Amino acid sequence: MLWDDFLKSDYHDWKGSGYSEDRLDKPGWLEQLLTFHNLPYPGAPSESEMDNLKQLRSEILRIVQKLTSHLSTEPSDFEGINRTLSDGPVILRITETESKYQLESLPIQSGWSRIRVEIATSFVRLLTEGDPARLRICENPDCMTVYYDETRNCSKRFCDNKVCGNLMKVRRFRARQKSDKT
Repeated sequence: MLWDDFLKSDYHDWKGSGYSEDRLDKPGWLEQLLTFHNLPYPGAPSESEMDNLKQLRSEILRIVQKLTSHLSTEPSDFEGINRTLSDGPVILRITETESKYQLESLPIQSGWSRIRVEIATSFVRLLTEGDPARLRICENPDCMTVYYDETRNCSKRFCDNKVCGNLMKVRRFRARQKSDKT
C-alpha cells in the first residue's frame, strides 16, 4: 500500500541501536517509492513541498496511533488529510477494456500536490474500505513500523515475524536466562 510504504520513510533501526533516518531526505528514495507504485516522479521536491510531505506523514501516523491505541478520532484529526485531498480534483471518464467498462479518474493536478493526494487517498481507502481495527504498530519498541494485519484472527504482533518477531523472542529468552542465573 502506498500510504504504508510512505510511512516507512521515517525509519527506525529495529535492532535497537537507536539509529533512525528520515528517508524523505535521502536522494532517490522518493523516486524509487513512486516508481514502485507506478506514479510519475515530478522531480526533486522544493523545501515547501517536502514540508507538506512530512506534514502528511505525521498526520497519517497520528491517526494510526490513535486507532491502534483504541482512542477515538476527532474531526480535527482529519483536517490535514481533507485539505490534502481537496488539492486533487479529478476528471472522471469511462473506458472499455476487454468487454468490460471501467471508471477512470484522471488527476487535473500534477507534481507533488498530486503525489500527496495519491498517498492520502491510499490511506483514506484503507479507512473507508478496509478495517481500521487491523492497523498495527510493530510491538518491537525499536521498530515502530506500521502495518495492516491480514491474518485471519488478527493476531499479528510484529511487522515481520522473521525479523522483529525473532529478535523479540531472542531478547525474551536471554532475559529469562539472565533472571534464572541470578
